[in-house]
Amino acid sequence: MSSEALDALVKDAYANGGALGAQELLNRMTKAVLERSLETEMTHHLGYEKGDPAGAGSGNSRNGKSTKTVSTTNGPIEVAVPRDRNGSFEPAIVPKRARRLGNIDEAILSLYSRGMTTRDIESHLHEVYGVNASRELISNVTEVVVDEIALWQSRPLDEVYPILYVDGLRLRIKDKGVVTTKVGYLALGVDVEGRKHALGLWIADTEAAKFWAKVLTDLRNRGVKDIVIACCDGLTGLPDAIRSAFPDTVIQTCVVHVIRNAMRFISYSDRKKVAAGMRDIYTAPTLEAAEIALKNFDKEFGTQYPAAVQVWQHAWNDFTPFLDYPPELRRVIYTTNLIENINFQLRKLTKNRGHFDSDAAATKLLYLGLRNITSHRGGPSGTGTWGWKQALNTLVTLFP
Repeated sequence: MSSEALDALVKDAYANGGALGAQELLNRMTKAVLERSLETEMTHHLGYEKGDPAGAGSGNSRNGKSTKTVSTTNGPIEVAVPRDRNGSFEPAIVPKRARRLGNIDEAILSLYSRGMTTRDIESHLHEVYGVNASRELISNVTEVVVDEIALWQSRPLDEVYPILYVDGLRLRIKDKGVVTTKVGYLALGVDVEGRKHALGLWIADTEAAKFWAKVLTDLRNRGVKDIVIACCDGLTGLPDAIRSAFPDTVIQTCVVHVIRNAMRFISYSDRKKVAAGMRDIYTAPTLEAAEIALKNFDKEFGTQYPAAVQVWQHAWNDFTPFLDYPPELRRVIYTTNLIENINFQLRKLTKNRGHFDSDAAATKLLYLGLRNITSHRGGPSGTGTWGWKQALNTLVTLFP
């Protein structure tokens, strides 16, 4: 349609009904487009135009129309669907038995992936689109990603990931009639081109090194042969679990987690000066300087806070590897902030729910959340910044 024709239609719609008239125009145009598209599909199916004598004796012909109401983002619309005598016509734009067009399903998935509950989505669809969709229907729509999740969880991975981040996310899930706290395991890999990928998502009863060993074995079975540096929190046994699957991997314990663990033993009044003493340790230019800073920290605070010093001593072997690398590489491996930022976004999605009814329900929401982060925020598979490129170039130099 020409711009002039559209302008005339809109002007007439507003003159006769204001905004409601414009909405009615959208509904009528949507109905017209759908019905004309259905007629075109029928012509293609039969092989001749309506009323064309060439259809005589073809063995199939038009057989009137049936009406049905479909939900669209412009509201419910009654559509006349053509029939053929053989009953072999399978329309594509409004499929048989379909009561919603694809954009409604996409809207449901989009709202669900942003943390809205089925009750909220039900109200939103009714208020905005005039669509009456039950909570059971909304749950069924979101089930379409189940097969997609299975494929995603078993897809082949790259052979080498220069950097791997692992972390856990606590979830409230009903199990055998009782709501318990479980852990969602998330592994995030940075590939050789600086792109970040969510490699997988697993749910278990507790966060333990034994299950992390299973996760890492799964990554190896899916094609990963080498991980250069693995960044993790201070979970006991996790470094050994990583090495059991990838013996040559350098383990880097998150500095922030070490600081947090040590600060648990510090009184509130002394936190500022103790934090300043810790800063000298993790900002040291070399390993030797860090060792001197730890000795000074022990000398100044060891008598009053021996447990804080022991935290640093216990984590020392897995904390110090980043000190061997240049500053551009240190910035991306000395904390697990990258994966914690993603977990923070996922927590915003899960906080609206008191609990999940099953592991599958939790996995579905977390997967949709990850997919949403990926597609809209340059998240798990977004292209890295120049800082990432520079860090990876340094890795190539250090680990040819």
